[in-house]
Amino acid sequence: MADDDVNQAADTTTQEAAAAAPASFPPVTNTAVAEQPKNIDFILDIPMKVSIYVGSTKMAIRDLLQLAQGSVIELDKLAGEPMEVMVNNKLVAKGEVVVVNEKFGIRLTDVVSAAERVKQLA
Repeated sequence: MADDDVNQAADTTTQEAAAAAPASFPPVTNTAVAEQPKNIDFILDIPMKVSIYVGSTKMAIRDLLQLAQGSVIELDKLAGEPMEVMVNNKLVAKGEVVVVNEKFGIRLTDVVSAAERVKQLA
């Protein structure tokens, strides 16, 4: 029985030594990636949430409950100040409110540079 224990211990040690051998991988090359043109057409149909930030304020619940038709809520933005265009909660542009075919719109006056948009992602 002692010989069986010694043989099992030797087999286990041999298996562990074989399992602990360092892995070897071929060198990584970027030749396939460099040859393909950078095409972003596949993402052009992805829907994005676009929001226009008009302004905000803080109110007590008492004041909220007293609101009625015709009430005016004062916002933190000044009249004539540019509205902020947000895409997925990230600033991409600023603009002014316009009316087109009886609907509100925004005319872009300042677009955030690509470098600034990349900084916002970090």
